[in-house]
Amino acid sequence: MKKIVNTLFAFASLNYLPISQAVEYEYLGSIGAQARYFTQETQDPEQTEQQFSLYAEPEVYFQWNDGNDSLTFKPFARLDSADDERTHFDIRELFWLHVQDDWELRVGINKVFWGVTETLHLVDIVNQTDAIEAFDGEEKLGQPMVQFSMYKDWGYLDLFILPYFRERTYAGREGRLRGPFLIDTDNPVYESDKEERHIDFAANWRNSYDFLDVSLNVFKGTSREPNFIPKLVNGVPTGEIVPFYPQITQFGAVMQYVSEAWLWKMEAINRTGDLIDDFNALVGGFEYTMVGINDSSTDLGWVVEYAYDERDASQVATQNDLSVAARIALNDIDSTEVLIGLSHDLEFTDSRAMFIEANTRVGKSSKLILDMWLFNGDDPQDISSQFKNEDFIQVSYEWYF
Repeated sequence: MKKIVNTLFAFASLNYLPISQAVEYEYLGSIGAQARYFTQETQDPEQTEQQFSLYAEPEVYFQWNDGNDSLTFKPFARLDSADDERTHFDIRELFWLHVQDDWELRVGINKVFWGVTETLHLVDIVNQTDAIEAFDGEEKLGQPMVQFSMYKDWGYLDLFILPYFRERTYAGREGRLRGPFLIDTDNPVYESDKEERHIDFAANWRNSYDFLDVSLNVFKGTSREPNFIPKLVNGVPTGEIVPFYPQITQFGAVMQYVSEAWLWKMEAINRTGDLIDDFNALVGGFEYTMVGINDSSTDLGWVVEYAYDERDASQVATQNDLSVAARIALNDIDSTEVLIGLSHDLEFTDSRAMFIEANTRVGKSSKLILDMWLFNGDDPQDISSQFKNEDFIQVSYEWYF
């Protein structure tokens, strides 16, 4: 299937590129430097309290055929001082797009986002999580796909064929935010005998009704979220764990409603499979924005979300959690924004996480970014307790071109 996708990609590009027609192109992207400092002692003597890295994400865009055809290429690379696993390269996007009046076709590697909530993206299942980039699930790996999209009076429909599976990334032996167990990503276990070459399918329908946005989606294939099993050598546990990727079917629903300064959001899923416990999960809440507080140019937005998952706390960190955050937008010339929040477990009352995300533009073409996470929780029944010694401050400087 991988060869088929490559062949389709090459054929489509040639078929829609008349020799006599000029190709328009654009080159842009960013490079950056990042420093992490962990405020607590390491759980493993091979880990370090400081971590530095350089990264780059350029992008090249071509279009032809009066803009009806285009090619996008966006690679990503990071060089890390401490963790060999975090030194990595990925193709985030490399796809051909053909546009007609009421349909589109994409072939190649792309990123697709499903979801609306702030603190948790339950329905966002097409792309694999790049956990060494951001442990909170915000960063994704590029996914090989064929995507057909149509636009009708009854809404928008996206159909996906996903011919190759991407394993989730994790910190290595020297890396941080990996908890007490080293994850052996070199020997994953699959339910399907086709392993990473299992062909997955997905579909997403969405439509808008005045101030209400609704979408329904389905995914069938290899779970992007692994379970873990002990690693054995000659029947003896090694102390490491191995990712296990089962086959699943997931149905999802998303709703978003706008009412003046209020924005109400909800995501819900049902996931089933032969080798997993079937479960339901949801996350929902609201965002309320106060525009121009105290007659200033500053906006203040309050975000409140609740997450529930039928799985227990030893499997998932958001089984019964309440999150509250404040988003401050100064609306200044540097587009300064700050997000300060707290997530609190309502079952394990001493389990909580505080976070700060801030960014501001520096000059015309660079940005300074601050991230801070503080964790608390000691109950071994709560999976969040594995991060109890992983408080960190992260500073990034990005230059755009």
